[in-house]
Amino acid sequence: MKSAVGTLNKSWALVFSDFKELTKVRLAVSVVFSSIAGYFLGAYQIELFSVILLAFGGYCMVGASNAYNQIIEKDLDALMKRTRNRPLPAGRITVSMALVTAITMTILGLVSLYLLNPKTALFGAISIFLYTSVYTPLKTITPLSVFVGAIPGAIPFMLGWVAATNSFGIEPGTLFMIQFFWQFPHFWALGWMLDDDYKRGGFKMLPTGSKDTGTALQIILYTIWMIVISIMPVFGFTGRLLLSVPAAIIVFMMGLGMLFFAFKLYENRDNTSARKLMLASVSYITLMQVVFVIDKFI
Repeated sequence: MKSAVGTLNKSWALVFSDFKELTKVRLAVSVVFSSIAGYFLGAYQIELFSVILLAFGGYCMVGASNAYNQIIEKDLDALMKRTRNRPLPAGRITVSMALVTAITMTILGLVSLYLLNPKTALFGAISIFLYTSVYTPLKTITPLSVFVGAIPGAIPFMLGWVAATNSFGIEPGTLFMIQFFWQFPHFWALGWMLDDDYKRGGFKMLPTGSKDTGTALQIILYTIWMIVISIMPVFGFTGRLLLSVPAAIIVFMMGLGMLFFAFKLYENRDNTSARKLMLASVSYITLMQVVFVIDKFI
């Protein structure tokens, strides 16, 4: 009896593990974090039920997008070291199971976001469409796929504001642009690190197609634009989205830290520098959002 229970528990643990991998749980949680940060920035009053709906709906939409992506790319994933052990190429789950999961999460996500307001559901739907139907097919065709992918990737920060206010204007537009420009140094640093593996799958992720000075220079330029947009709220022309001078200085200094690693990549052009930049970018986006939220409430 104990053996049967232990086997059952192990089986459920494997199912849960595959579900987390299919939906890319760490990425999904980071997206939910961005959405909640945007909600806190936009909300006149924090409503716990709305936060729960946003978190659940956001996770479902991101999880569904990742599941669709892995269904489409399962044969390519099998070619790459980084992805060959994912549930689909490894054969642990079937395409039909993954598709049912993705469709169910899409429906649950859209319903949850719609309960917040229709605009939030609309932006969620746009995000999942662009990621699945435009970004994913373009990855094997052109490096411009990163530009397309940056659009759904930038929606979560903005989505939280829209969820809180049921309106779209300069404030969520600014949040969108911050995360939009941030994604280029982040994903190109990742693409630099994984370039050999991506080439096995036929993915074209770097802007010049190579780990060269042209790619490194573009990373620097997009990082500079990210810094500029990130401190714009301190000047008072982004509506209700405000930033105090001390907070703006902190955000600016964090941006310079990320820019330092971008210049190091330009100088060294190696995977170690790319990894440091990638990690710096993850720290930047998280801490920047925390600073924005704390600054609003103090």
